[in-house]
Parts: sequence; structure tokens; C-alpha cells
Amino acid sequence: MGVAQAPRQGGDGRTPVFRRVVLKLGGEALLGESAYGIDQSAAVRIAEQLQRVHGRGVQTAIVVGGGNIVRGLEATHAGIDRVTGDYMGMLATVINALALRDAIEHLGMQCRLQSAIAMQQVAEPFIPRRAIRHLEKGRIVILAAGTGNPFFTTDTTAALRAAEIGADVLLKATKVDGIYTADPMKHADATRLPHLTYLDVLNRGLTIMDSTAVTLCMDNRMPIIVFDLFTEGNVERVILGEPIGTRVDAEGQVNGA
Repeated sequence: MGVAQAPRQGGDGRTPVFRRVVLKLGGEALLGESAYGIDQSAAVRIAEQLQRVHGRGVQTAIVVGGGNIVRGLEATHAGIDRVTGDYMGMLATVINALALRDAIEHLGMQCRLQSAIAMQQVAEPFIPRRAIRHLEKGRIVILAAGTGNPFFTTDTTAALRAAEIGADVLLKATKVDGIYTADPMKHADATRLPHLTYLDVLNRGLTIMDSTAVTLCMDNRMPIIVFDLFTEGNVERVILGEPIGTRVDAEGQVNGA
């Protein structure tokens, strides 16, 4: 497959601690100021954060959700068949991926879109070795359409893809700055937990990712870092190893619980 380039030291003298990452974005990351759909300025802001990471030589693959357009499980509440609803959700992720690819390419970076559902006019098929080769050549890769199967979330997709392409870490970008002892929007005394084990997350029913995704990461010893996407520069801070968000791995320590 060739030898991948190592991450590069930036102008600030710091070198990334990760060589290859999978960044999981929820569909709401593309909402911006909109109540529904895509605010392209939000896609541009994400692309600008990715540009700084890309400039440091970190190989970046992205899994994006589709909740800003349609969620499969929610569609079933409106009477749509679950399998049909899940496929609708997968197609929504492709729409988001196209918008994000456009924003990335407008900033001068090369980007490839791969889909778990065949749609050759807009995306390559997902082939792990091809995705790895794109990353090695310095291209950002967006992995869309979930796993291609109903009943699996895009969190599980991100965990699966991270294992398949040999990523060093799964970065879960959210609206909150980590995992808390309770919902910080409802409980003023909730405290952020900087470090947890996979079993901590599963046994305590912490819902920042679904249990299938967490179990898959545990089985493959894939670290997870949960952090706030909407604080400017946070993606770069994470790859530089700054202690933001919550890290989940096999050696976690519960602090503040």
C-alpha cells in the first residue's frame, strides 16, 4: 500500500499525536442557523478546521450523519417502515457528504467521497484499501451511506470504518465538550469526565454513542475522544493531544464521578 507520510510539525513547533483519524460528524453539524437541511456556511467552517489538520499531515476520514434531513428511526414514528426509513437516512448522509466535499474542495484540498451504497455517478464504492490509499496520498475521504445496512447508526459506521482503515482514534464531534456525570443542560452540578473506560460508558448507560459502536471500539481497542465541534479550532487541538473533551479507552479513569 505504500508508506504513509508522518504528521508534520506546524509553525507553532507542535506535532500531531495521531497519524490517521476518523472524525464522526452528526448531521446537525451542518445545520448552522437553519432549522432543517444544510447551511453551507456551516460546512465551510468545518472545512476550515479540517484545513488546519490537513496542513499538519494528519490523514483524515470523515463519517457524517443525516439527522439534519431525516433520521431513520424517527421516520418510523411517522409510519414509515423501519428498513425504508433507515435507507432514507443513509441517502441523507450522502447529501451531507456532497455539501461537505464541496466546501473542502473550495479550500484547495483534495477530497474523495465513498459510499456504502452503490451510486457511481456521485461517489466511489467504499473499498477499505482504496480509502487508505487516498489517505496516504494526502486526500480527505468522506465515508457516506452508513454501513449500507439498516439498523446500524452512523456512530457504529464510524467505529467500523475506523477499524477497517487502521485509524489511531475515533473523534466524536458533538455539541457538548465531553461526557458528563449527568445531562449538563438539566443538571447544573454535572461535571465533565475527562477519562473513561469502554465498560464505564456501557455499564453506566452513557449515551454519547450507541452501545454497538462502543463495543466495536472496545473489541478493536480503538480510543474514542468526545469533544465540542463548535468551539473554533477544537479539531486541531484534539489531534495535537490537548486535554479537551473526554477520552474513552481500555485504561480510562473516572474522575469527578
